[in-house]
Amino acid sequence: MTVVPLAIAVDPRYCRWRHQFSLFISHDPWFRPMAIQAARKYPNLAEYYQKNATKFWDNFYKRHKNKFFKDRHYLEKDWGQYFSDDANSANVKVLLEVGCGAGNTIFPLIAAYPELYVQACDISPHAIALVKSHAEFKEDRVNAFLCDVTVDNLLERINPSSVDVITMIFMLSAVSPHKMPSILQNIKRVLKPDGYVLLRDYAIGDFAQVKLENKNQMISEGFYVRGDGTCSFYFSEDFLSTLFFQAGFNTVDISTYCKQIKNSHKNITMDRYV
Repeated sequence: MTVVPLAIAVDPRYCRWRHQFSLFISHDPWFRPMAIQAARKYPNLAEYYQKNATKFWDNFYKRHKNKFFKDRHYLEKDWGQYFSDDANSANVKVLLEVGCGAGNTIFPLIAAYPELYVQACDISPHAIALVKSHAEFKEDRVNAFLCDVTVDNLLERINPSSVDVITMIFMLSAVSPHKMPSILQNIKRVLKPDGYVLLRDYAIGDFAQVKLENKNQMISEGFYVRGDGTCSFYFSEDFLSTLFFQAGFNTVDISTYCKQIKNSHKNITMDRYV
């Protein structure tokens, strides 16, 4: 089996503003009835939220549009070597952004790397519409398409072994841990043998995880549902490296960052882990 290098890292600066996310996770009076109703139809809540992920994430982007996440300009500094052109190659470097959302990753990248071509997919139709309506969207630079990578075969959209770099920025945590292995096999089919996967995501012990656990919103170990129906898994380094190793990847680098954020208004200190 081909072993594909994996670069896993996180961005400490994301913690500086991610407290906005924790403030958004507030008690939802409709959460309890929704969970009870879901339990009647599905054997477990994880299945319910996975089956309805498109609806929940589409509602998220209808509500927040492109205002919720900031553009990730820091990627050029942290991972620039993966996006820059190979001086010895005449081929355009191809990037696949899985879970592109409103384009907060792809538009800073195509601005910084004029020769980069981006394949961008998301589970939310509204998110794809936001990408295509962006002022910087150009069809010769970005191919944005609807895709649920837990069930849809990427080979129906992308040629096998044609992608140089795959980015998954706070995306893998949004799916049930039982679906993660199939996602990795899916992306592996389109990744070149010498390609890279770049991942950033939530780490175990994060303040948002503590809040969700205190509200009894845990679906399964490490996997939680927010008040709007979107989900979040919190990774340990062992879990993440084992997950990729079992899928045939080799971890090049993995790090966890912690930063304390103080909310002066509420007089609380939050430990943010990513």
